[in-house]
Amino acid sequence: MIEVRNLEKHYTVAEKEAGLAGSLKSFFKRQIRVVKAVDGVSFQIATGEMVGFLGANGAGKTTTLKMLSGLLHPSAGEARVAGFVPFERQSNFLKTITLIMGQKQQLIWDLPALDSFLVNQAIYEIPDAEYKATMQEFTDLLDLQDVLKKQVRKLSLGERMKCELAAALLHKPKVLFLDEPTIGLDVNMQVRIREFIAAYNQKFAATVILTSHYMADVTALCKRIIVVDKGRIIFDGDLAALLETTSPSKIMKLQLERLVPRADLERYASILQLEGLNVEFSVPRAEVSVKAAKLLAELPVADITIEDPPIEEIIGQLFTQARAEVNV
Repeated sequence: MIEVRNLEKHYTVAEKEAGLAGSLKSFFKRQIRVVKAVDGVSFQIATGEMVGFLGANGAGKTTTLKMLSGLLHPSAGEARVAGFVPFERQSNFLKTITLIMGQKQQLIWDLPALDSFLVNQAIYEIPDAEYKATMQEFTDLLDLQDVLKKQVRKLSLGERMKCELAAALLHKPKVLFLDEPTIGLDVNMQVRIREFIAAYNQKFAATVILTSHYMADVTALCKRIIVVDKGRIIFDGDLAALLETTSPSKIMKLQLERLVPRADLERYASILQLEGLNVEFSVPRAEVSVKAAKLLAELPVADITIEDPPIEEIIGQLFTQARAEVNV
């Protein structure tokens, strides 16, 4: 569904020193610097696949999505989405995709959300019967009954984001570019939005590229992730496999029934944190089952949980490793 080959986007940026002297110097001899926002990116995404597109601020994520949606013309390379060349912006291509940016809005500020939906119905030439059926489905899934007739400017952030999703998906696009769709939302609303995206993907076999700084979004929706740093891909693969290869240990959290001396606990595994009755161990993956059985048998354990290290730490390790390789 999506094929990208050696995609690049470079910007020419003028620089100047501060103050009047810097302005005069820049006037006669401007300093130019080339910024490589996207620098030779290549990947393929199959129909119906949901992929997390991760990276730090300025890594090139949003620029890539804008090129794939046709908003930006690439400096070099090729991209095809659903068989179309994005920057040609053909009518059928625009009916196939949608781009949702959590920090931007398409709803008309001073009108009820329902009016914006009607505008999109006209733009995408959606038949009345199909529009009504889709609206009813989205209203039920997103619980929009009480917000459709309210002015957009009077909606809460969560209510507006739900309406933004509904408006962007009215024409049932096959490709979704989601750029921070849950930014600024509370935990409950994030879960609601994730559930809706997962349901849409399952029902319509939609292809999804998701960028988010909330790793819970990625882990809940995406089996595969692409990690970019300074415009280049530094990882493309299975999220679970990344956790196993990058982090050879798991975190074992215990809640004890009574206090146990630290020296006695250290005999079992490396302690990450000890606070009263709560203790966290770092345990090699291959030894988790054996260690858990031993701890349960020999310590006064009230509760035990076993977790992977936070995905944020794993991604941070990727960045550190990639930058170290560049500097070698």
